[in-house]
Amino acid sequence: MYLFRLADRVSRGLREISPERIARHREFLVRQQTETGGFRGREGDADLYYTGFAVRALAVSGGLETNCRDRIALYLSAIDPLSLGVIDLLSWLYSALVVQASGGPDLLQHSPADFADQVTVSVEKFRTADGGYAKSTDGALGSTYQSFLVALTYELMGRKIPRRNAMVQFLYDRQRNDGGFVEIAPMKRSGTNPTAAAVALLNQLNAMDDDITDDVTGFLTDVVSAEGGFQANTRIPFADGLSTFTGLLTAQDLKRRDLIPPDRILHWLTTSLELSGGGFRGASWDQQADVEYTFYGLGILGLLYAPNE
Repeated sequence: MYLFRLADRVSRGLREISPERIARHREFLVRQQTETGGFRGREGDADLYYTGFAVRALAVSGGLETNCRDRIALYLSAIDPLSLGVIDLLSWLYSALVVQASGGPDLLQHSPADFADQVTVSVEKFRTADGGYAKSTDGALGSTYQSFLVALTYELMGRKIPRRNAMVQFLYDRQRNDGGFVEIAPMKRSGTNPTAAAVALLNQLNAMDDDITDDVTGFLTDVVSAEGGFQANTRIPFADGLSTFTGLLTAQDLKRRDLIPPDRILHWLTTSLELSGGGFRGASWDQQADVEYTFYGLGILGLLYAPNE
């Protein structure tokens, strides 16, 4: 499965980092766990979205320790996954699988026999006429990133995305002349993150070709920042952790590790985003670290140090 393959890839790279450095970031992550067992976002309360990123970050940097794992399980067990939207559902499912893989309980053990069917019915309410999936059931336009999340959700349940050809055409229609992909149809300027989502999903659907590879490589070259990371698009003059993680991942998948010298990325990451007390912030202007950007920071390190595939 995509998320577990990515986690393994990042984890292998992080094993090359000094244990003391990794420990600082793990301690930061654990400090974000609340009494409920979930992890806090920037507003201070436990949040499924941030819990999912904390679980991912802990999993790739050494795994879930027993006490932390059991508290996460309690937090997840109090939430009905069938009541969730796509983003939170994906966070719940992934976290539940990591908890189980770490020796914790099977949180789906008592779920209805038709759980996957119920999830499919719920998720398909987000399908739009253009072949993609919207961010809400009222949305008329498919979102590239939301469609990627839906595909990951189906994969975690062991199912294929319905109407595969419609999804492929949807993605093709989101590509623009600059070589990248946009989030929704009316947009003219491509973004790094929707481009990464489109490439990952096209690969999953066996629908990538050499022309798209060349186009995307050209786009990624245009969003290389002078700072040493990737920009969100060509108009934003600074790099950020999310865009650098997704841009680097996509460049590596396209066999173009040379788009930014690794030393430049490392220098920018360690001087602009990595905090000495643990955690990563989102960009040089950001005022605080959080668990999401700490995952991206660890992810960048892991990708840089992972063996070539």
